[in-house]
Amino acid sequence: MLNEILLGGGTAIVSGVVGFYISKKLTSANFDIYKQQAVAKANVIENEAQALLERARIKSLEIEHEAKKSFDNAKQKAKADMSQREDALVRKEQNFEHFKQAEEAKIQDDSVAIKVKKVNLQRNEKSLASLQEKYEKKIDEALHVIEHSAGMTQEEAKASLLKKVEYKARGDIAHIVRRYENEAKEEGERKANFILAQATSRFAGEFASERLTNLVHLDNDELKGRIIGKEGRNIKALETLLGVDIIIDDTPNAILVSSFNLYRRAIATKTLQLLIEDGRIQPARIEEIYKKVTNEFEGKILAEGEELVSELNIGVMHPDLMRLIGRLRYRASYGQNALAHTLEVAHLAGIMTAEMGGDIKLAKRAGLLHDIGKALTHDHDGNHVDLGAEICNRYNESEVVINAIYAHHGQQEINSIECGAVCAADALSAARPGARREVLESFLKRVTEIEEIASSHSGVKQAYAINAGREVRVIVNATLINDDESILMAREIAKEIEERVQYPGEIKVNVIRESRAIEYAK
Repeated sequence: MLNEILLGGGTAIVSGVVGFYISKKLTSANFDIYKQQAVAKANVIENEAQALLERARIKSLEIEHEAKKSFDNAKQKAKADMSQREDALVRKEQNFEHFKQAEEAKIQDDSVAIKVKKVNLQRNEKSLASLQEKYEKKIDEALHVIEHSAGMTQEEAKASLLKKVEYKARGDIAHIVRRYENEAKEEGERKANFILAQATSRFAGEFASERLTNLVHLDNDELKGRIIGKEGRNIKALETLLGVDIIIDDTPNAILVSSFNLYRRAIATKTLQLLIEDGRIQPARIEEIYKKVTNEFEGKILAEGEELVSELNIGVMHPDLMRLIGRLRYRASYGQNALAHTLEVAHLAGIMTAEMGGDIKLAKRAGLLHDIGKALTHDHDGNHVDLGAEICNRYNESEVVINAIYAHHGQQEINSIECGAVCAADALSAARPGARREVLESFLKRVTEIEEIASSHSGVKQAYAINAGREVRVIVNATLINDDESILMAREIAKEIEERVQYPGEIKVNVIRESRAIEYAK
């Protein structure tokens, strides 16, 4: 058994050794094949590298040749260009030298000519002086002969001659003056109409007529008795505190608050509305609500004044003035609200000032403050012009503003473009149709007074007030009044109307003169 094992092991060992040698032999044969293949590939790569190197060398030679060729071409071109420039420079130098020689020759010739002319001029001056002396001697001799023959001195003859020339030329001078006056007037009217048309077309303000009463609505008529109170105690307290008339009549569910003072009427209306809502109507409560409403209104009018000044962009203004501006909302003139009128004047004045080349902000400021005195007339004595000027002077407003306050009622002359624009805007705002209303009796009285003033002048045949009293047509006797006198009469009538009649806006005086020649053919 052991022998068999040993025999098997020996056989396995021999087999392994034989297999190892056989495997080694096969591996050695494959290695030689791989080696031969690698050598062949290396030879191929080496050959390809040699070919690429040769091609690169040839390409390099070609590029070098092309570069040398381009360099030679550029060099030749640069040499040719430089040669051309040198030739051009030489030609310019030659031309300049020729020009210089020609100019020097010309200057030399001009110098010679000037010397010749100077000599001739000196000779002429001497000749002229001699002739002037001879002329003056002849004049003196002629004057001596004239004085001897006419029996007049030289000064007397000169005065007589000038007087005759002046007399003959007077008609021509008058005609020229009148023609230029008419042209200036027409041009001024055209320019003024253009400016007014621009202003009115670019600003169209609304108009609402102020009433003298406010209506307070009641939920039921029982509230009327509570407003009256026991023995009229409540209504007396209301009228005394509010400064208005409270009218309680048969009108259902309504009472009327009447007063010429719009500010008091507005406060009274608001106070009554709050009392009616509250339901506690008694003197103590009335006074409490009144104080509350008054404080609210004071704050409201200041805020409104500040807002208007800010919107107009006219600079900084004292709070007291802004408060008075806001208070103008509760002031009216001939039914026209004073604040609406003031804003309209400010806008129109600004537009017209822009057309005339003035200070737009200053014109708007003057327009806004021109009627500021109307906010004080209910509480202070004096007219609104003086009150307005005083308050504006107190707060150091511009001279233009003060001038506008006085000038828009004719108390001062217009001293600036801005002031003139404010006066024109004030007339436009007040005189436009529908802007203001007036009582029939005062209107008829004014129209009659205007016609009487016009008719009182000598030579007037008829006088008619037309266009709602804003124009008066005066027909004169042509045989008694000539053209120049008609102009003088129109001025006199206008001046007298200004002094005697109170009216808004302006009144046009139109004097008409005509002569008729009538004959009959028989």
